Amino acid sequence: MTAEEKIQYSFPTLVLDGGLVGTTLEDVFHRDISGPLWSAKPIEEDPEVIIEAHLAFLRAGADIILTSTYQCAHNTFERSGYSREDARHIMLKSVRLAMEAKHRFLEEQRDTKTSSQQLRSVMIALSLGPYGATLYPAQEFDGFYPPPFGPDLSRTSEKTNTFEDASKEQAAIEALTTFHFERLSVFADEPEVWDAVDFVAFETVPLRREITAIRRAVAELQTTKDLVPIGVPRNDGNRMMKRWWISTVHPDGRYPEMTVEGRRATTTEVAEATLLCENELPSPWGFGINCTSIEFLPGLLQEVKNVAKEVAVGGRKPWLVLYPNRGDVYEPKTQTWEKRNKEGAGWAEEMRAVVDGAREAQVWAGVIAGGCCKTGPDEISCLAQELGNI
Repeated sequence: MTAEEKIQYSFPTLVLDGGLVGTTLEDVFHRDISGPLWSAKPIEEDPEVIIEAHLAFLRAGADIILTSTYQCAHNTFERSGYSREDARHIMLKSVRLAMEAKHRFLEEQRDTKTSSQQLRSVMIALSLGPYGATLYPAQEFDGFYPPPFGPDLSRTSEKTNTFEDASKEQAAIEALTTFHFERLSVFADEPEVWDAVDFVAFETVPLRREITAIRRAVAELQTTKDLVPIGVPRNDGNRMMKRWWISTVHPDGRYPEMTVEGRRATTTEVAEATLLCENELPSPWGFGINCTSIEFLPGLLQEVKNVAKEVAVGGRKPWLVLYPNRGDVYEPKTQTWEKRNKEGAGWAEEMRAVVDGAREAQVWAGVIAGGCCKTGPDEISCLAQELGNI
């Protein structure tokens, strides 16, 4: 059964790849990717290692591979001395490297399969990190964005990632919408690349205003590029918006955003901002949690359950996308990891239990399950076996 066919089945489960950054490139292929470009660095300097990393996950049993574009944005490349045209070239090249890995993997299967075996398909997800991932040091775990994207912290002794002024909040949403729309347009304006992408993954989003901005950017993209939204019948000649998800981050089991009352935004509030209809904004195909320790997933999903149920009552169950960390702890300032004893089969068994719980909740259309930081091909191989995908 192909991955595309699995999507149509009752409660399908697809396997996503693992951590390309800080895991496969560093730990398996021993490349130094420190610096503001992170996983984008080898796209131009060492493209073959990107292809081999994708292949390692496909051979491990992944149905979906994420492109190496997580930190790719015009401002990231400009800070490193690249022109906007150079940035565009590298961003598109990243997708083409995933396309090449897909091609090679399919050729491998054709060369080795027996007459009774069915070829596994491969799907490509365009990885788009939050605005905070383009900053140096990165701010996707704390959500402290500079003006106009966030509060001006130079004028206050209190460190906060939330506006008290509603007009400044709206200005920040507009700035973030422009950021996400311009980056999306790079890929949507290149038909060969856009056609090769199966999913768009907005990842590690730490702020509700950025969730709103992403939904606005998708709406603007669908309008200006004449893309047919997901779930709307397609006419001949029309291009489709891809299946897209918004994945949120909960580093310590809590969402990074502070409210004006001084508390953390709840996971329920985050899910509402992501999934519920708001000013006729398009709703994502899936809701995700990534770059979060696996131990927090059951509690977080319990908070999301009622929101997903409310969406399902409206006639469309959302997909759930889960790709937690292996358990190591990341230090953004030093870009180093503190190793924890949770890997391979043990990690995969915990993931299977989480997926089983999501199935029992009966509010999700299906699950995409994979790994984030420090999960490599070994973890994904074990996960694919646990879920019966290989």
